[in-house]
Amino acid sequence: MLIAGFPAGAWGTNCYLVAPAAGEECVIIDPGHQAAPGVEEAVRKHRLKPVAVVLTHGHIDHVASVVPVCGAHDVPAWIHPDDRYMMSDPEKGIGRTIGMPLMGELTVGEPADVRELADGAQLDLAGLRLTVAHAPGHTKGSVTFGLPEAADVPPVFFSGDLLFAGSVGRTDLPGGDTAELLGSLARVCLPLDDSTVVLAGHGPQTTIGQERATNPYLRQVAADRQGRGAADAPRRGM
Repeated sequence: MLIAGFPAGAWGTNCYLVAPAAGEECVIIDPGHQAAPGVEEAVRKHRLKPVAVVLTHGHIDHVASVVPVCGAHDVPAWIHPDDRYMMSDPEKGIGRTIGMPLMGELTVGEPADVRELADGAQLDLAGLRLTVAHAPGHTKGSVTFGLPEAADVPPVFFSGDLLFAGSVGRTDLPGGDTAELLGSLARVCLPLDDSTVVLAGHGPQTTIGQERATNPYLRQVAADRQGRGAADAPRRGM
């Protein structure tokens, strides 16, 4: 399996291109602010053919390059219906204070072909099977994508802004909800095998085992699935 990832733009959002191998079809995950040049570089370097863009949520730092990337390759974009509105009206998702400084240079709107994700769906794209889990908390329409273990790699979990190395996504923006986020951690992350590689929306790679042992939020929900209020630790993401 080939996974090419890079941080893009003002928010350092991780964009990933995933393919069975070099020279084959690929899926693009979260082409955010200023991600289009990095996408094209990875496509050329690995001789890839994009067939779809899939989005973990609708915040502009994850979707800002969806229109040009989808247009360049004539591919659809997949997003949960609860976050679809943010592609055309990003300020409703992040607030005017955060959004305005860069709004003039962002491509706002939907690509020509938008398809909606559902909890538990399996997307068969580019020779891959991506399992979708609805994981609200950071936004109402946040999702994660899972890839099963393969011959050469352990299971892979694209966590978006749900789970980071040592932290979780913020919940103080419109649509955020701490109780929902803790519930998503318990429902979506806790059942995963410790060997699962976590590729998050921001920051470095980690594993579920590492986060189960050290992440204060995942430790909290493991100890008490009912929730006792947010752990005293920093959060990340837009």
